[in-house]
Amino acid sequence: MFVSLQSRTKSTIQPIPMTELETLFLQYTHEPALTVTELSASGSNRKYFRLTSENHSLIGVEGTSVDENIAFIEIANHFHHQGLPVPRVLGQTADKRFYIQDDLGDTLLFDAIAEGRKTGVFCEPEKELLRKTMRKLPAVQVQGAQGLDFSVCYPQPEFNERSILWDLNYFKYCFLKATGLDFQENLLEDDFVKLSEILMRSRTNTFMYRDFQSRNVMVKDGEPYFIDFQGGRKGPLYYDVASFLWQAKAQYNSELREELLHIYLAALQELMPIDEADFAEQLKHFVLFRTLQVLGAYGFRGYFEKKPHFLQSIPFAIENLRAFLHDDNSSYPYLLQVLKEMTELEQFREVEIRKPLVVKVYSFSYKKGIPQDNSGNGGGFVFDCRAVNNPGKYERYQSLTGLDESVIRFLEDDGEILSFIDHAFALVDASVKRYIDRGFTNLMISFGCTGGRHRSVYSAQKTAEHISEKFGVEVQLIHREQNIEAKFSPLNPPRGTY
Repeated sequence: MFVSLQSRTKSTIQPIPMTELETLFLQYTHEPALTVTELSASGSNRKYFRLTSENHSLIGVEGTSVDENIAFIEIANHFHHQGLPVPRVLGQTADKRFYIQDDLGDTLLFDAIAEGRKTGVFCEPEKELLRKTMRKLPAVQVQGAQGLDFSVCYPQPEFNERSILWDLNYFKYCFLKATGLDFQENLLEDDFVKLSEILMRSRTNTFMYRDFQSRNVMVKDGEPYFIDFQGGRKGPLYYDVASFLWQAKAQYNSELREELLHIYLAALQELMPIDEADFAEQLKHFVLFRTLQVLGAYGFRGYFEKKPHFLQSIPFAIENLRAFLHDDNSSYPYLLQVLKEMTELEQFREVEIRKPLVVKVYSFSYKKGIPQDNSGNGGGFVFDCRAVNNPGKYERYQSLTGLDESVIRFLEDDGEILSFIDHAFALVDASVKRYIDRGFTNLMISFGCTGGRHRSVYSAQKTAEHISEKFGVEVQLIHREQNIEAKFSPLNPPRGTY
């Protein structure tokens, strides 16, 4: 929706009265809203709008659930008073159906780490945003709980056994039964009770965000801000850590998860004493519980509401579940048996999670033939460097290669190689980007010259460095005629045998 107050007024004889959100905007800013733009819908029944004037931009919210609105407003006010990074609520209507808040921009953390999510390879800026988020989470959980009136939480004030069993049965009825798998319901219910008892060992006077994931974190000026916490309640710390680090489509690898967990625990230690080994052990049970909870949600939204976005997330959650089942845990054996059988169903075995792109860059001599592409994809790009001025025709360069400084100076001072490589970059960059977007796993780029020693080596080296720096993917560099290989790990410096 886009509404211009000026244009709509001109098109009518009588001015249209201001909406509740426009009235709140005027009361707070003392300026009329010139534009009101509806933002993309969230997963709830709330509607969001951006209201702007000459000097201000705020977010307006319309929510049909008054209790849910009250929960957000009260928790947001409390969090802001505690100095936590959340949007301020700046005004509300008497019936609590409408309120306005700070405009934090348009960048979700989910979008800011999009390339990492697509490839499984996170660049340093993406990792740093994740680190900042995990450092700030303990403050929300611990300081945010101090003095908070949990009775305002919606739909209930505390994480309890009933809510656990609700979510487990949500998984059973909305996902497990939809797969067609046969199971003994009474045995499954017995293990649901066992899992619930284990989860309930973790009672703490802390705030449980409940839906803490990268879609509920905004990034403004390089810093994370927390939103959509109206479903929070008193509850254990583990749930939010499991929700974030095992978010289905996030694709954090085990190394990154371990790093982020360590960062979280270090920040938590500054606020309350914990035993890291005990924390890690109890966290496993919450990872399983959260995975089942989101599968129930995906099943309901995908199978029953026919929303494809949720069906597309199922393979990622199943992959998380497979990883969990590698660990032996006899606390609830029948549940684990059913889950193992479920993950082995044909409909889930056929789905592959994307693997990251690997780019191979070769230099070679045409006298010895074009390098073979062992991936079976046909060889990719082959660039002929022989039209470029050849330093090899000069005796002083004949024993050197395109890695030596004097050869590099010759080629760059001459200038032909620079134009050549710029054109190669333009072609290669477009393909690398599309390969990442489409989930392709292999790309081969070869540079050939007469002897495979000077021009091709220079070009292959520069191309490998360029791709690694620009896209952060793994690059394998092979100077075939020199028997030199190097690997540019994702956003790490190359290692090799130079």
